This record gives sequence, C-alpha cells and structure tokens, in this order.
Amino acid sequence: MKKGCFITMEGVDGSGKTTQLQLTARYLLDRGYEVVTTREPGGTKLAERIRNVVLDADAAVNPRTEALLYLAARAEHVEKVIRPALEAGKILLCDRFADSTLVYQGFVRGIEIAKVQDLCKFAADNVQPELTILLDAAPEALLQRRADRGVQDRFEQEGLDFQKKVREGFLLLANAEPARVKKVHALQPAEAVQEDIRKILVEAGF
Repeated sequence: MKKGCFITMEGVDGSGKTTQLQLTARYLLDRGYEVVTTREPGGTKLAERIRNVVLDADAAVNPRTEALLYLAARAEHVEKVIRPALEAGKILLCDRFADSTLVYQGFVRGIEIAKVQDLCKFAADNVQPELTILLDAAPEALLQRRADRGVQDRFEQEGLDFQKKVREGFLLLANAEPARVKKVHALQPAEAVQEDIRKILVEAGF
C-alpha cells in the first residue's frame, strides 16, 4: 500500500476537478487509505483569504501581483497542510497546484516560464506531486457547464480565447511530462471519467 503520495487534479475551469477529486477520495478511502483533500489557492485560513482576493471578479490584478499572491498562498499551504499530511503517510489530493501557476501566470499571462518554475519550487519548498490527473476538454464544450454554476470568479469570466490558451498550456505540460501527467477526457459522464481515473490509480499502484 502506497504511503505519503501527493496527487493533483488540473484542467480548465468547468472540467469537473472538484467532483472528481471527491469521487477519487471516496475510492481511496474505501481501499483503506488515509486521505486529505484540499485546494489551491486555499487550504488554510490565510490561504483562503488570499483566494478571496485573487479570485475577486471585481479586482484588477497585474500578472506579477497575481503570481506572487498564489505563491504566498502555496507556501502557507505546503507548510501547514501538504507536507504534514505526506509526512504522516497520507494520500494528499489537491485541486490545482504548481501546474496551474505555470499555465495561467506563465504560459497565458506571459511571465517567463523559467522564472515561474523557480518561484514555484521556492514557494513549495521543492514539494511536487507524484501524479497529476489532467481533466481535458475543449473550453467551448464547457461553456454551458460554467454558465450553470452561476456566479463566476475572475478567471471564469475570461473569454473563450483565454480558456483555449489555458487548455493549450496544460496539453503542453502533459506532453512534456507524460510519466506524471495523465490526461482524461472530461466530457464523459462523471462515472466514466472516474472509471478512467481509477484505472490510472491502479496502474500507479493504488
């Protein structure tokens, strides 16, 4: 039985990360694992406050400020939640992590990728996921799903071209790190998506 494993879920807004993270946690719990679920930005009281600032639909935030806010939240999150869970031998499931920073603030917002990578390593104190599930779907196919959620945050309000570039960035990451980043077709019914995720987990030794 695996101990102390860090698993992240990534994807464009509306791809079903939160639902699949909950289903995956239930699956692992049923198999006898100790599981901690969390999200970024967030996971601690301070990081959740930063989340409220950075996702505020009415806030005008420049890319450098945006990146540094995310990184501050991550440093707190790693110190207070992620590292303790891993050291205790638990499975840590996180909705977004450093890959989102690389894609949103680096690839899409235009901050130098190498600089973003260095800052991510610093903020996370070199803690990195062992497995990343990328829920992939064409953004135009998710428009209705996002609309059905009602109130949207600052990123969800970005146009279709923005969301397409986000997807492009995630696919580049998946192609660059195929051993870690596993792509799952997110437009299937939730049960089918979860079945694909479970196959990946079995292959990974869970």
